[in-house]
Parts: sequence; C-alpha cells; structure tokens
Amino acid sequence: MSEVAPPSYVRDQIDIGIVHFGVGNFHRAHQALYLHELFEQGLAREWGICGIGVLPGDARMRDAMVAGGYQYTHVERLPDGNVRARRIGSVVAYLFAPDNPEAVLELLAQPTTRIVSLTITEGGYNTSSVTGRFDETAPAIAADLVARDAPATVFGIVVEALARRRSSGIPPFTVMSCDNLQGNGEVARNAFVAFATLRDPELAAWIGERVSFPNSMVDRITPATSEQDRQFVAAEFGATDPWPVLSEDFRQWVLQDDFTLGRPPLEKVGVELVHDVAPYEKVKLRLLNASHQALTYFGLLMGYEFVDQAASDPLIARFLKRYMAEEAIPTLDPIPGFDAERYGATVIERFSNIYVRDTLARIATDAADRISTFLLPVALDGARAGRPTPFAAAVVASWAVFASSPLSARIPERQRDLVDGARAAQKHDRAGFLREPRIFGDLASDPAFAADFATLYRAILDAGPAEALSSIL
Repeated sequence: MSEVAPPSYVRDQIDIGIVHFGVGNFHRAHQALYLHELFEQGLAREWGICGIGVLPGDARMRDAMVAGGYQYTHVERLPDGNVRARRIGSVVAYLFAPDNPEAVLELLAQPTTRIVSLTITEGGYNTSSVTGRFDETAPAIAADLVARDAPATVFGIVVEALARRRSSGIPPFTVMSCDNLQGNGEVARNAFVAFATLRDPELAAWIGERVSFPNSMVDRITPATSEQDRQFVAAEFGATDPWPVLSEDFRQWVLQDDFTLGRPPLEKVGVELVHDVAPYEKVKLRLLNASHQALTYFGLLMGYEFVDQAASDPLIARFLKRYMAEEAIPTLDPIPGFDAERYGATVIERFSNIYVRDTLARIATDAADRISTFLLPVALDGARAGRPTPFAAAVVASWAVFASSPLSARIPERQRDLVDGARAAQKHDRAGFLREPRIFGDLASDPAFAADFATLYRAILDAGPAEALSSIL
C-alpha cells in the first residue's frame, strides 16, 4: 500500500489571507496545491485559504471539508501509471454563505484578508460572452441590490465587503479570477464594477480605481471525482476521504503581477509572474480548451465515454492536429521561445493519459459558455482575416447534432433555453443553429463558416460522425 505524504507544517499556525469562492476539484489541485507547497517550504504562512460556498450545491463541499478536517487527498496520475499522493492542508476553513452571510462579510472585511480568488466557471460572471455586458436583469442581482446585509451572489457579497472596508478606511483586497476566460481579470473587473454601479456609482468608481484584478492563465486537467476514484484512493493509500482529488501531473499558472495588498511568493513554487498574460491565455484557451470541445461532441457521438478514448481515436487525433495547426495557431500572439506546435502535441498527449479518467460529459457541461469562450474567437479571427475555418465549423456542427441527442438532456447546460432555440431554428434553416446572436454573435453572416457548418451538420446526420470527419480530413 502506498503512502500519502501529510503536511509537514502545523496547520494551526496558518492564518487566513486568501478567501476563495468556488472550491472545487480544480482549485484544490491547483491554487491550493501551490499554497501548500509554499507552506511546506516554511513560507507565506499568513496566506492560508478560507473557502466560500455560495450555491446550494456547495453544501456538499462544506460537509466534505468539515468531515476531513479541511484537509483532503490529492493524487497525481502520471501517464506511465505511477502516482503521487499528498494530504493538502492549505484550506484551513470553509464557510457556506447561505448558513451565515454575515460571517462571510465579516471575514472579507478584515484587514488580514488580502486576496479574494475565484473559480466560479466561465458562465459565473453574469456577462454575455458576445457583448461583454453584465446582465442587470438577472433576478439574483436585483435581490442582492436590496438585501445588502444578506447577499446571495458573489457580486453582492464581494461588493458589500468592499463597501465596508471603504467606510472603515481599510484598503481593498485584490480580486483574482482563476477561471478559463481570456482577460479573466478584466471580465471580473467589469462584472463587479457593473454590479457596484447599480448599487452606488461612487463605490463603483472607488472599486474601479483602487482594486486590482490581475489576469491569469491556469492549466491542469482535473476530472470530477467518481466513486471509483474514492475506492482507488482507499485501496491504494488506505485513505478514507469523502472527496479526494485526482489530476494529471501537468500544471501551469501564469499570473499578472498586480496586487493591491501584496501576494504570496508564488514564483518560488513555479508560478510565472508576468506583466502581460494575454498571449499565454490565448494559447491555452484556443489550443487546449478549444481542443477539448473539438473532441468532446464527436467523441460522444462515436460512443466514447472518456477523453482518453476520444483522443486516442486516429480520426479525432488527426482532426485535433489539423484544427490546431491550420486554424488556431495562426491566431496566436508570439511568445519568445514558445513552440506552439510542440504545445499542441503535448495537449494530445495529456488528453490521451489513460489514468486520468476525465469524462466527455464533464467537458460538455455548459457547452454554450465553453464553445463561445474557447472556440468561436478562432472562427471570428479567421473570418476577419479572410481565412476559412472548416474545422471550427465542424466542432459547432458536432455540438449542434449532439444537442438534439437524448444524452444531451442529461448534461447540465446553463444556457439551455438559448440552445433549445438554436436547435429549433436548425429544423427550418440549414444554418439556423448559428443564428442565436447571444451565443454566436454575427458568425452566421460569414458565408464560408455557415456553409461549412451546414455541410458537416448534414454529413454527421447522413453518414455518421466518423465518415463526416473523414470527409474533411
């Protein structure tokens, strides 16, 4: 039986300096792990994490964290079958906001809270991926503008805490997004300032001027934890853990060095601190994240369950290589010393890791948010440059076909109504699926993209996904 390395530090000596919204598997295998490694070096012990849950589903994480004493087992699974397991102790507390909103506000208002970090998903910023505008009409937003002392959204909670700090003369904390969005810091800034403007324009101006919102690029494949994973951790390590985390061994974090009240020395554990994150973000979103979408719907339509199965299919692998080489890589910005083709090859190698049992269903969750964030910018850049993007069009076609399948109904989709409307339009128009501007903007007006989409959509229906892929390869 293998051993799990426990924390080498005394957790009672770790103080809370970071409050994190959206504690899930990715956060626990990424940001929390970097902090854990700093604590192992005897550094940054004023930067412990308190997790915050806001959504009803976060009650499960609250219960798991309490049951585990706020510790959990993290297992890295290498492509050769080897494993590395550690007991992570950097999350030293967890608050479920619906239980006690005031306790969360009090913590955020403390001078010792210097960073508020976020993994609230691509769709969690209440912002249109097409227009970039904050949705002021959302019922939860309207409710938080009234219930200032008992807010229920991350926007209401963070802005109320900043208002309290401002009135008490306490400098504002940094708001650090760790979500897969290009310019995620700017997206966060726009969302929180927009909410604050609805509440108090002077407060909004103070937030816009005084609060840092650094951009970041985060990368690590971290599947949802299955019952099989729990059994593996128990059998392999003798650890009875209510919610262990399993991930690949690769990880990366590129972070803009812009913090209001300082930061941990993250560069000592491999974080790249840079002035401009944008080129790195674009690489990751358009090569890795978009390629995830590219294999997912074809993979599901071809009967695969796991990412590694789809990535190992010769047709899908060729499709990913050509999408990256011919459509995505030409849109990237130069990074000195960076080999985009090698990175693309590494992406496929990572997807093919048979020990990282990442499900295609997980990657298909909230497809409208992910497609519009990761893939459509490649198509839009291609259209502006007069370059055809038939592979991107094929991805959208595979999604459109999958969206009408019985399996799709069982996968969460935040924008289900928009997708259902697009599906209905496709019945009467060979490119009708593209004519939902809240997902696709004006992409349907690009004749080449619309024609490629329509051709592949029909080919998938008539000949099947494998034959359709062969036809464009």
